[in-house]
Amino acid sequence: MKRALIVSAGASSNEYLSARLSELGYARPLILPSGAEARRRMLESDFELIIVNAPLPDEFGHEFCLSAVEKTSAGVLLLAKATAADQLAAGLSAQGVLLLSKPFTNVLFFQAVQMAAAGNRRLLLLREENRRLQEKLAQLRLVSRAKCALIERRGMTEAEAHRCIEKRAMDTRRDRSEIAREILDELDDGSL
Repeated sequence: MKRALIVSAGASSNEYLSARLSELGYARPLILPSGAEARRRMLESDFELIIVNAPLPDEFGHEFCLSAVEKTSAGVLLLAKATAADQLAAGLSAQGVLLLSKPFTNVLFFQAVQMAAAGNRRLLLLREENRRLQEKLAQLRLVSRAKCALIERRGMTEAEAHRCIEKRAMDTRRDRSEIAREILDELDDGSL
């Protein structure tokens, strides 16, 4: 289910934003009136979309947007009057915050929400790819450590150490990193 957070103190604005988000598939977005409350909730829950209707009672709202971009993968959209939007545009867009000047049309709002949601999906895919690459890198480091240990402690060549790990992995039908961990443990115990 798509999850959205609206940070806004205006009752009529909240109704409008909530209704428009419902049309886009965000059933019952969470609405909070202040940046402080939203900061606490943002850390407890994952949101696909965060919309800030500036100004907020306890801050303008751009500070919260920057915090949301830094700490979450949500698409962040700041709604601000044109005069403030002009001043904030360059700094916020460089940090990944979408800025929409008030007043705006429904079409423009829908497009901005869709861009923010697309940014969220793209960021989630990149984070997943990064996680997989980090995992793969950790496995390669582990295998390299096992090879080095076999070279140092058993006098094998690099090719022999590589072959030893590969053969054991194939013979036991296990991952090379699992075999590497096993070899390092055996060398530490002195059983290999």
